[in-house]
Amino acid sequence: MNPSDPSVPQVLARLLLGGVLVFAGVSHLTFARDAFYAQVPPWLPLNATFVIVASGVVEIGLGAALMFLRRWRVQLGWVVALFFVLVFPGNISQFVTHSSAFGLDSDVSRGVRLLFQPLLVVWALWCTGAWSAFRRPVA
Repeated sequence: MNPSDPSVPQVLARLLLGGVLVFAGVSHLTFARDAFYAQVPPWLPLNATFVIVASGVVEIGLGAALMFLRRWRVQLGWVVALFFVLVFPGNISQFVTHSSAFGLDSDVSRGVRLLFQPLLVVWALWCTGAWSAFRRPVA
């Protein structure tokens, strides 16, 4: 086994993360679209509907790529981690504006959610092997 080959838990975690992203993206475009307005920062100089639809399309694309593009998984891990960093201001905005959505109807629940965003970044980097590839010495 090559040290750069992913472990079974990493593969399963990558597939799960891909499925979660596809589901979230589909929800942006369909049944949960209205709830996502709570996450679009009021200061963002873009149309909120555009942001919701575009981020949904990006999530579907990233999720599908995580599930099916094994060759580019390390690079994809960095892209997915960056995506999670870029959408974090929306989660902060929901907390700061006290907007209720997705069952997050208190500052405590919205605050706890903020704590999970870094875990998504770590999940993306670990399950794709991006972090271990970054740490591996160049020969």
